[in-house]
Amino acid sequence: MTPSSRALARLTLSVLLLAWLPVKAVAAAPQPDAQLQPFSASYRLEVRGWPNATIEHDLTRESSHWQSRMQAAIAVARGNERSRFIVTPDGVHSVNYASGYSLLGMGGNYRLGSSELAELPDRQAALIELSRRALNGGCERDTCRLVYQDHRGREETLDYRLLGTDVLQLPAGEFQALKVEVSEPDTPERRMVFHFHPEYPGLLLAVDYQRDGERRSRLTLTSLRTD
Repeated sequence: MTPSSRALARLTLSVLLLAWLPVKAVAAAPQPDAQLQPFSASYRLEVRGWPNATIEHDLTRESSHWQSRMQAAIAVARGNERSRFIVTPDGVHSVNYASGYSLLGMGGNYRLGSSELAELPDRQAALIELSRRALNGGCERDTCRLVYQDHRGREETLDYRLLGTDVLQLPAGEFQALKVEVSEPDTPERRMVFHFHPEYPGLLLAVDYQRDGERRSRLTLTSLRTD
């Protein structure tokens, strides 16, 4: 897989996103003020060497559970990812996770059940938790850490730091954004800068993926529907 395709997979499927939760994490659990709200968003993903892609992102409530779902497709690649989770006073807890990927006709499907997710969250649920912690604050001066599972159930570690707020002019409008810098301990030359919506936990306004100080890809919000 080429560096561009790895960047596409990273951003498309969790972007990050990527592509993060209240388990084994060096940070206080978020306070109840970071309440989830349903939304439906579209993003434009620009990756060097690839055609632009549209990513659909929906956060919906199903009784006591929430579901976060992302999907994207271009001519040579497609992917989808969804997570069901619950929100408790201690944070977000994954219930099940499923994803599927295809690049140039090759790919696979992956699932994580409640037993695999008992200790560490999947990355979709962790993305929600990361934004909730950004809303709660507390990591402006010191780097905090989140541990989660990738689509194969492998443990991953991310360090993050809150960088304050920005005002963004996007295709979907003008937004005040919470800015969070994320990196992996073993690859400090790579980092992602997330801009989260301050009122809708989990809603991405923009994401930049940088390597060696150069931006390699960018995701921006193009449309938003809320209840």
